[in-house]
Amino acid sequence: MSAARSRPIRVLVAKPGLDGHDRGAKVVAAALRDAGMEVIYTGLHQTPEMIAQAAIQEDVDVVGLSILSGAHLTLFPRVKALLDAAGRGDILITGGGIIPPEDADALHHQGIGTLFGPGTPTGELVRYIETWAAEQQRS
Repeated sequence: MSAARSRPIRVLVAKPGLDGHDRGAKVVAAALRDAGMEVIYTGLHQTPEMIAQAAIQEDVDVVGLSILSGAHLTLFPRVKALLDAAGRGDILITGGGIIPPEDADALHHQGIGTLFGPGTPTGELVRYIETWAAEQQRS
């Protein structure tokens, strides 16, 4: 946590859709906690509406979506649209899963942050979120 931050970075980790595999999400949640972030893990089978509502209620800085089902082109934009509509376009939406590079590029152009694939060292994700949060503090 930066000396200038009044509270730890708050991250909501969610598993949207029908994908029932959450080992990666739990590993990421633990790594973020170990890095000093506050982590809320919503569990499996969350709808975009449930994720957006939880993000707003928990006043998070970041939403991390773990998607292995192939529905990333639908689920990431839906969560973003719901947060934008609620006036929370300031929340970083990031995540990972099995996402082809061309799909990650398309999502990035829609305002989704960096996406991480299987095998990415958790330290890379921690650094990305910490860097993003530091940039938000400066602006």
